[in-house]
Amino acid sequence: MLTGPTRRIVTGHNAEGQAIIQEDGPVPRYQRIGGEAGPMFHEVWNTTETPARIDAASGEPAEEGIKLAPPKGGTRIRVLDIPPDGDKLDSVTPEQAQAHFAEVGAGDASSHKGAGSKHAHMHRTQTIDYGIVLEGELVLIVDEGETVCRAGDIIVQRGTNHGWANRTDKNCRIAFILIDGTFDEGLA
Repeated sequence: MLTGPTRRIVTGHNAEGQAIIQEDGPVPRYQRIGGEAGPMFHEVWNTTETPARIDAASGEPAEEGIKLAPPKGGTRIRVLDIPPDGDKLDSVTPEQAQAHFAEVGAGDASSHKGAGSKHAHMHRTQTIDYGIVLEGELVLIVDEGETVCRAGDIIVQRGTNHGWANRTDKNCRIAFILIDGTFDEGLA
């Protein structure tokens, strides 16, 4: 089982233009969101523009706290440790769900409407997300269906309303690469 902060290895260039290992250690931002039973966020890296500027040896663009979406025009890679749901989400109110997402700067992403919602943490962002299950399993829940995602599976999330359920008794670790996007007029 994978535990502790994710190791981040960052390359760069020395003064002669040769490739170097610039950083090698735990991710600098590692934080649990949503209280003791919430997911652990391992923030790996972000970019603030596309195409991303590649220079000799700068670091990750500065950012305060943990943000759900990538910077406007940018990208983000993170690892999430998602603990088993158990029954802790059964009584989450829409206001509590919104507060959960507000912790990561995205209170308006929550789509939990109370009774009849498919999952307490249903949400939607204007992003393309590539999810790679590293360990364990999750259920991807969308408005019209759900599917089990296991270690090695890759999910391409295209700005759709969704939630993640861990219906097992073990942690799930999943890596996400998020790319800023814009909804077509009919999807906004």
